Amino acid sequence: MARGYFVTGTDTGVGKTTVSCALLRAFAAQGKRVIGMKPVVAGSENGKWLDVEQLIAASNISAAREYVNPYAFDPPISPHIAAQQAGTEIDLAVIQHAYQALSNQADIVIVEGAGGFLVPVNQMQNGADLARALNLPVILVVGIRLGCLSHALLTAQAIRIAGLPLAGWVANGIDPQMIATAENVATLKQGLDCPLLGVLPFDVEMDAQKSARFLDVVTL
Repeated sequence: MARGYFVTGTDTGVGKTTVSCALLRAFAAQGKRVIGMKPVVAGSENGKWLDVEQLIAASNISAAREYVNPYAFDPPISPHIAAQQAGTEIDLAVIQHAYQALSNQADIVIVEGAGGFLVPVNQMQNGADLARALNLPVILVVGIRLGCLSHALLTAQAIRIAGLPLAGWVANGIDPQMIATAENVATLKQGLDCPLLGVLPFDVEMDAQKSARFLDVVTL
């Protein structure tokens, strides 16, 4: 059975895909068979869902598209609204089945959530329910910008309330104007009480291969 991790973020746009791909590359460098999964994606560009394409490119084994990405919607809006507009509903059982299929093929499965941890996925369930349904430890991506301290600590609290282990966190530099970055990271190292897996500096050309060099997955 594969090891799996659920990657969530303090908000949308904080670099979950970048970190997920970097984790795949880092584990692959250890000789692991790795595959990424994006259970739900909302927001296509020219008929492609870029998050999914990047995860596929960073994986070193292939699987059926419906397992890698069971639900894909065109508008860049909350998944439950996108599903409603498409006349469907996101079913966690479908995602569980897809994850099981992937875990039978790989050593490591990196599951990237949508938006923040508590984003609704249907009328009754949210991202926390999805992570719990998969029973995966969580890796938190913190976008280092003004407000990140409260966002990170609240998200960590929600993860623990959901009964899931917080396996580690990644500090991702997303704001080139951010001041006191080191001080913010130090505050979160103390407050999050889980391993800091890496600090990614702001870099408009940051890709999965480059990002992987900043991550330490030995503690996972």
